[in-house]
Amino acid sequence: MPPGNQRPPWWPDGEPWPPRNHWRRMRGRFFWRVGALLTVLFLFACAACSLSFYALAGPPPSMLDGPGMRGPMMNLAWWRLVAPAAVLLGGVGVTLTVLALRRTTAPLGDVMEAAGRVAAGDYGARVAERGPAEARDLARAFNTMTERLQVDDAQRRRLLADITHELRTPLAVVQGNLEGLLDGVYPRDDAHLALILDETRVLSRLVEDLRTLALAESGALRLQREPTDLEVLAEEAAASFRSSAGAAGVALRVESLGEVPLAEVDPVRIREVLTNLISNALRHTPAGGAVTVQLAAEPDGRRITVAVQDTGAGIPDESRGMGLGLAIAKNLVEAHGGEMQAGSAPGQGTSLSFTLPLPR
Repeated sequence: MPPGNQRPPWWPDGEPWPPRNHWRRMRGRFFWRVGALLTVLFLFACAACSLSFYALAGPPPSMLDGPGMRGPMMNLAWWRLVAPAAVLLGGVGVTLTVLALRRTTAPLGDVMEAAGRVAAGDYGARVAERGPAEARDLARAFNTMTERLQVDDAQRRRLLADITHELRTPLAVVQGNLEGLLDGVYPRDDAHLALILDETRVLSRLVEDLRTLALAESGALRLQREPTDLEVLAEEAAASFRSSAGAAGVALRVESLGEVPLAEVDPVRIREVLTNLISNALRHTPAGGAVTVQLAAEPDGRRITVAVQDTGAGIPDESRGMGLGLAIAKNLVEAHGGEMQAGSAPGQGTSLSFTLPLPR
């Protein structure tokens, strides 16, 4: 859990951190409502019991003083007067109580039924928002929770597909070369052993990326923040790709739109973000294209935006997923309290950008 008032990366967007005591107040209102209902039922029961006792006691002596007011006929008249009132009062109390309880408990039954479906793996379960205000709030929160679970499950499936895809290539290279060496197809020389070693390094990097992703998603990633010149950091990240970009015929440049102030970030992690974004852009940019890293501070001086733009084919609508590197970049940016955006159109290139808060 992040210290102080720092919002954890897994906390939903648009909701305040630390969380307010809204649900505690709602729970209090719900119990007050139930208490008021039980109080009304108790009063109706007392009134009905009083009338019933009054009926059993018979007419008061003052009613028996007049002529013709004695005997069984008087008792029968008294019962006809008081007994229906007692039955009516008790019936009204029971009916109102049953209706109120049904209005209160029916939404809870919906939530219980939907919770069972979610427990069985159906994240598409939703409940109707009905009943008292507290029950509607509960249903709304339940629907929000299941919607997030559904989105997270879809992202998890795509991420697993991305991980499988990225692990398959180095594993296939290692396996193919080892089988070739054992079968005598390849000579057991330094060139083939160096190729296998390079692929094991790729696997090691992927494992470290997975560890970073797990720490970031759980909120346990520790950041070593320090004042950092993001323009220098972007130049250093781009420099490591200049030779490969030149060999591929892709121009790689860094631009600053105005003065870029220092940011309080973890330079190692933000460089990892830049490395992943630049690598992704170069991978999708053909020869003769360009990749531009652009930095700009917002006019209010509260945030800084870093965008990596390419002139590639863009991201098609049926794209399989965001990739392991981009998933890591997104989580690292959110761990800094920032946001990541993507803009793309087929044939018009892609722009992946992230914003970071500036110290006040």
